[in-house]
Amino acid sequence: MTTPTIIGLTGSIGMGKSTVAAMFAEAGIPVFDADAEVRAMQGPGGALVPAIEAAFPGSTGPQGVDRERLGAQVFADKEALARLEAIVHPAVAAKRAAFLDANRDKRAVVFDIPLLFERGGHESVDLIVVVSAPEHVQRERVLARPGMTPEKFAHIFNLQLHDTHKRDRAHHVIDTGTSLAETRAQVEALIASI
Repeated sequence: MTTPTIIGLTGSIGMGKSTVAAMFAEAGIPVFDADAEVRAMQGPGGALVPAIEAAFPGSTGPQGVDRERLGAQVFADKEALARLEAIVHPAVAAKRAAFLDANRDKRAVVFDIPLLFERGGHESVDLIVVVSAPEHVQRERVLARPGMTPEKFAHIFNLQLHDTHKRDRAHHVIDTGTSLAETRAQVEALIASI
């Protein structure tokens, strides 16, 4: 039995990765969204809520993890962030393995992983696809998000590998600084080439 081609989809904040992931899904390619899995496991009754509350007291409530309160505890503290990641990352890896097992008969699957390079996930995929847009477009998109500030954006931006380095390491780059139709055409051409 053949296994699917694993596409590692990544891109810095505000580059349009979620839009591109949706285009893959619409084309019939199963997508594992790491961020969505984390949100589910941190939501009301989520599997990670007790461990996160134990490690970061006061960071959860009836709706699960309170991202603002948790963020205040880990925002500028690398050790705290590492403790949080030690809780979250193994759980996400288990979900990803189950997803791959459930889609073993597909020709391709997408692992939508924002920090693909930063966390070493690029080593476990067959094809690296980086979603990219000009920096001014990225900044405009991110600052338009509710609750986003230039300081938060700068912090997130500095935690991520710079876009130029991601593009240099990609097998394919999807340019989202164009129209949605042009972006979709790039995704469809990539799928056709697999």
